[in-house]
Amino acid sequence: MDDEQDIFNIEEDSEDSLRLDPSQGTANDRPNIQALLNLIAARNPSQSSIFMGNSRTLAATAMASLLSADPDQELEGEFITDDENDDSEYQDDALDDDEENFYVTSRTGFTYTPSTIPQAAGVKLIKSGEFGRVGPKIKARKNNRNLATILNRHLTSPYPAVYKEDYAANIVPNSNGVIVANYDANIYTAQYSNDSSFFYTCSQDFRLHVYDTTAPPLPAMSRVDVDHDQPYTTMNLSRRIQGRHGRWTITDANLSPDNDRIIYSSITSTAYMCSTREDNPAQIPIPFHDTPGGVHYGFWDSGPGSFGLFSCRFSADGNEIIAGGRGHIYVYDLLANKRSVKIMAHGDDVNSCCWADTSSGNVLVSASDDSYLKVWDRRSLGSSPKPSGVLIGHTEGITYVSAKGDGRYIVSNGKDQAMRLWDLRKMRSSGEYERTARIEYGVPNFDYRYPSYPEPRYKAHPLDCSVMTYRGHSVLMTLIRCHFSPVETTGGQYLYSGSADGRIHIWSLDGTLVQVLDRTKTLPMNVDPSGVEYSRHPVRHNSSCVRDVSWSSEQPVIISAAWESSRHGSTLARHEWKGLSKMSNSLKDWEEKRRQEEGEITQGGRSSRIQQQRLRRLLMPGMYVMDDDDDEDM
Repeated sequence: MDDEQDIFNIEEDSEDSLRLDPSQGTANDRPNIQALLNLIAARNPSQSSIFMGNSRTLAATAMASLLSADPDQELEGEFITDDENDDSEYQDDALDDDEENFYVTSRTGFTYTPSTIPQAAGVKLIKSGEFGRVGPKIKARKNNRNLATILNRHLTSPYPAVYKEDYAANIVPNSNGVIVANYDANIYTAQYSNDSSFFYTCSQDFRLHVYDTTAPPLPAMSRVDVDHDQPYTTMNLSRRIQGRHGRWTITDANLSPDNDRIIYSSITSTAYMCSTREDNPAQIPIPFHDTPGGVHYGFWDSGPGSFGLFSCRFSADGNEIIAGGRGHIYVYDLLANKRSVKIMAHGDDVNSCCWADTSSGNVLVSASDDSYLKVWDRRSLGSSPKPSGVLIGHTEGITYVSAKGDGRYIVSNGKDQAMRLWDLRKMRSSGEYERTARIEYGVPNFDYRYPSYPEPRYKAHPLDCSVMTYRGHSVLMTLIRCHFSPVETTGGQYLYSGSADGRIHIWSLDGTLVQVLDRTKTLPMNVDPSGVEYSRHPVRHNSSCVRDVSWSSEQPVIISAAWESSRHGSTLARHEWKGLSKMSNSLKDWEEKRRQEEGEITQGGRSSRIQQQRLRRLLMPGMYVMDDDDDEDM
């Protein structure tokens, strides 16, 4: 036993995870596997012998990985089983000591441990003023988050002015949620509109649904009363659209800025646009292929130049559409009714693309399975086919890219289990990219579609130019998406993402994980969201995979779309800040109610000293007259 401990230093950290430190040994050492198993069994005496098979597999896999690893490569992570040991503080006692609740598996994987210490680069971003008002953030870091105090201070000031950020910037959705819709097919896109007055989804059955989020929730209908093309939902469904069938699924959908139109893509070279003002409207094809004369080859698009589209986005003015597919990105001019830009951008699939800003529409961003993001300026494409710059840092393919909208910052999710924040002013040149483009820094033969991530050789590309890196989530099974929190209410100071482990992760700009919402604890439909949350005793191998998440720009509410039960069917869940339901479901409503109550008290002749001061200041700006009550108070 002592010999084995001389080779492997086994320690228990605060999260009760088993770590193996090969720092004392070399790749040629061959420790006794049985002795290692004895150590594991001694550490877990409460577990019966039926778990020894899993422990043996875990130990053997960990040993093989350690012996094959580069001893000079430092990694921050741990080996975990599929149930992730349920050991973090965010689990909230999801599993009891009852052995029936444990899920044992022979598969092992590697995960990064999220940061618990603010990073200097992230703190600098928070204080820069580029992510909203600095004052509320500094106060929040001092744990000054009293909503009533904030509102009272602003409402009683000489010139009352309440910014959304003052009362909403530090209110993060913190409930595990309530189911608001059940789908028979997998949802691929689930997003609020820009003004959060609409919510829309697209699913694998080629149906799109648009919800009016300004209407109050509805009581759940009996499944017998629900139409075959309608989800079982408590949300106010305003439009049902049957899309044109294509390959596999609708890969992406996007609302126009005025919410009048929606565009969607499939794994074909033709996207479709239709109205959101009527059910099953006419479908307008938007062809991105090179077919001469505008000939359309049908829904399979099997003609010359056919390819699949994985991403599509309206421009800020709604007159153009950017789309990405097999190595290319395109721009379609809706006013001219023709494709205006075609760029051979990458050597692999373009999984996502976006506009870098919400004003000019000149800067395009593409994200590919080749692990690179490229930035393109339409004003210089005629003189050079090369990108304006390349964002290097991911070691595996990129699943999604989202822009803050200011032309500077974007965020991307990677199959290397990392989300990265980028500043377009700090991108690499095309020359730097070309010198390393043919070198592989990812895990050989890694397939993200399966729930296991091997130990990586590199934490990041050697030319990493990202501003910040965020870890802790699982980017597996599907192209999981990530986003900035709303600029209107939070200044974009949070980043959030779905995860293959059934959770929603919310990070602060400084790199720390501030909230984890667990979909295995989401309550069933018709449960009061303001009530007490309870554990459903989840079984981890049946956990959800959260593909897309959206944060309302009006309220501290997130809606998540999760694939359920082995990729068959999906659910939407509403996650809110736990105090929201007690304020008529809207911070704005709560503020207005407070104003009305103050007005009623004043009219009844029972004005408080603060209200009297406020009235005086409003009647005589700049003047302050002390009355008898004030003398007594002093």
